[in-house]
Amino acid sequence: MALHDEHDHSHHGHGQHHHRGTPSEDMVIRDPVCGMTVDPNAGKPSLDYMGRTFHFCGNGCRTKFIAAPENYLTATDLTCGMTVDRATARHFLKHEGEKFYFCSAGCKSKFEAVPSAYLNGSGPAPKPMPKGSLYTCPMHPEVVSDHPGDCPKCGMALEPMGLPSADEGPNPELIDFSRRLWISAALSLPLLIIGMGPMIGLPFRDWIGDPIATWVELFLATPVVLWAALPFFRRAWTSLANRSPNMWTLIGLGVGTAYLYSLVATLAPGIFPMSFRGHGEAVPVYFEAASVIVALVFVGQVLELKARERTGSAIRALLDLAPKTARRIGTDGSETDVPVDEVQAGDRLRVRPGERVPVDGSVVDGQTTIDESMITGEPLPVEKTQGDALTGGTINKNGTLIMIAEKVGAETTLSRIVELVAKAQRSRAPIQTMVDRVSAVFVPAVVAAAIIAFAVWAFVGPEPTLAHALLAAVAVLIIACPCALGLATPMSIMIATGRGAQEGVLVRDAEALERFAKVDTLIVDKTGTLTEGRPNLTDVIPAAGVDETLLLSLAASLERGSEHPLAEAIVAGAKERGASLVDISGFVAKTGKGVEGSAGDTAIALGNAAMMADLGIATDPLQVETKRLSGDGKTVMFVAFNGQLAGLVAVTDQIKPTTSPAIKALHESGLKIIMATGDNAQTAKAVAAHLGIDEVRADMLPEGKKALIDELRAKGNVVAMAGDGVNDAPALAAADVGIAMGTGADVAMESAGITLVKGDLNGIVRARHLSEATIRNIKQNLAFAFGYNALGVPLAAGILYPVFGLLLSPMIAAAAMSLSSVSVIANALRLRQAK
Repeated sequence: MALHDEHDHSHHGHGQHHHRGTPSEDMVIRDPVCGMTVDPNAGKPSLDYMGRTFHFCGNGCRTKFIAAPENYLTATDLTCGMTVDRATARHFLKHEGEKFYFCSAGCKSKFEAVPSAYLNGSGPAPKPMPKGSLYTCPMHPEVVSDHPGDCPKCGMALEPMGLPSADEGPNPELIDFSRRLWISAALSLPLLIIGMGPMIGLPFRDWIGDPIATWVELFLATPVVLWAALPFFRRAWTSLANRSPNMWTLIGLGVGTAYLYSLVATLAPGIFPMSFRGHGEAVPVYFEAASVIVALVFVGQVLELKARERTGSAIRALLDLAPKTARRIGTDGSETDVPVDEVQAGDRLRVRPGERVPVDGSVVDGQTTIDESMITGEPLPVEKTQGDALTGGTINKNGTLIMIAEKVGAETTLSRIVELVAKAQRSRAPIQTMVDRVSAVFVPAVVAAAIIAFAVWAFVGPEPTLAHALLAAVAVLIIACPCALGLATPMSIMIATGRGAQEGVLVRDAEALERFAKVDTLIVDKTGTLTEGRPNLTDVIPAAGVDETLLLSLAASLERGSEHPLAEAIVAGAKERGASLVDISGFVAKTGKGVEGSAGDTAIALGNAAMMADLGIATDPLQVETKRLSGDGKTVMFVAFNGQLAGLVAVTDQIKPTTSPAIKALHESGLKIIMATGDNAQTAKAVAAHLGIDEVRADMLPEGKKALIDELRAKGNVVAMAGDGVNDAPALAAADVGIAMGTGADVAMESAGITLVKGDLNGIVRARHLSEATIRNIKQNLAFAFGYNALGVPLAAGILYPVFGLLLSPMIAAAAMSLSSVSVIANALRLRQAK
């Protein structure tokens, strides 16, 4: 990207933070390097970069910016995590020599009050929830409680049902589990070294002596089991109390049994028979098994909590689209900035160039173009004049408006989109249902086997009967310990997500991979998903006797005076084709129709059919070409010279070259493809016909796309949705699998389970193959885990003792448990070579 001095300070209408020319009275212009405020009219150094003008306090800062501009464009608000434009940030602070930028005065105040809390990454304690708040389980949305606690079905912590706010604190459960993870991992490492050292040629137990080693292990394992694992034991107890055995039941039994057995072996080794004693007649202990299981489970829990926490960031990103303040015009004509929450229906508001419309309403005075892509997903701004509707959060491009507020607060379109996303996120199904279903049978079976083994050995076993009975029961529970079961899904997901990233497929959560293998219907947006997402000049057709180069040259010269994206496409296309541009005089824009001007003695007009009709110019000579181009979904503009039709130019949002083969591959994989777009039906049908898409739904708003998904799911379809705009966020969140194009809006990516980094539809094909391979791998892992248990539990119970006199000791049981984990990990690693 070229960097050069900017001397043209004329107004430019792209983006609310972009500054060119005289700033509005409340805009702050900062040196992006040092943070100092700069007067752009004071003759200080400036620089043009990426279509923006940056101002500097001196040449030193300017030189630093040129060397690495990407380091000085944005900063992260440490209070809320938002990205802030350094060059226009209104809230800035220096603390201990470092520069900090904030999205609002509120975030700055919070940082100033307790900077250390934000600098160490933890932030302050979360605020208490409002009175009357309801809580639900993220995995079982039907569970609703009026107080925080654990889900009676799966044991997960209940989460508040309200919408997240921009200033809410961190997840307390994530903070707590992260702390427990680090402590349990730190204590488990030396336990592994002591307990497993002999297997790798490091006999630490022999070096320090078995009795001392055992007491050291007890000392290290006790905090892990009796403190770190307390949440697991609580959930295990809840699962038993509610008669809903699940993973927590297995974890609680496995950890508790391994620890209690080892504790008894340490404190009362004399009750164990000689046949179970190791070197030096010491009874083997399994403290490392109990501790490592806890640490591994915490790894999975922390990863899951972080993924769930990110779902709220989609809603916060949507909320960030709404401006924090609005300029209200009083009855006496005075203007004041007020918080947008204070705006009432009927208030008159001023919206200046580059600002977002604060609430839903209509234009009272003025005219402009509004970027409504957050609602429609379409890249072309819409012209607005008196009486036209405005949507809160959309961007005013280049004119000043006075509007009247009609819908405020929760009634605005943006608020309704936020609510749709929130509800869709809460309605997602759990990923571990298969494991929980099996666990519901497996857990009681293991406990029953342990009880039966204990009873049989206690009554008919050899002396000492009690010791043999205890050992048989312990061996059964240890070999059934869910270490491999706990690894089966996370290992596959971890490796699959890494493999996907190599191919440009980012997976946000395991649910998306599991569900995508079952998808039978794919809904795609048009703009930015099937198409490039920006208009391009495609056709230049001169009338009889008109030179094509001259037609393009004068048309582009005239459009150079317009800021409309279609005009930008024509100018860019002319430059690409080598057409020269000339000076234009008398430029006039006619809202909703086109533009006029003169190049020397030639009067030029460019616009739609309505403009040509106003000028009395017939478009019949090019009617065939017009119909053909319109049928292809292109926007046609007529050009006239001196009152005579000179030709036409056509602009379109071109289909990506990778789209057609990707659609073919998706059809071959058995997917039905539906295009749902906010664009008009003619353009949508033209694109669909070209690509062979099965069904078209045009002129759709966010509510319509989500309703379509709900309709399809009600019919039993498993639905994936691919899109890239803010308008797609509710549908992406509502679908069984949301797929965001990485070239699109951040909100779309936050709402989706899968993001395609390159914005390439072929990524959906790759994601489908990855999903199928991952689910197949998970099922194999679960088969390994349960297979070892199905074989090991009878052996541990002593089924071979009457015939061969063999009794499986807890040591062998632990080795078998470890072997099942190794098998699971080795199988999961095969995903690295997945094609």
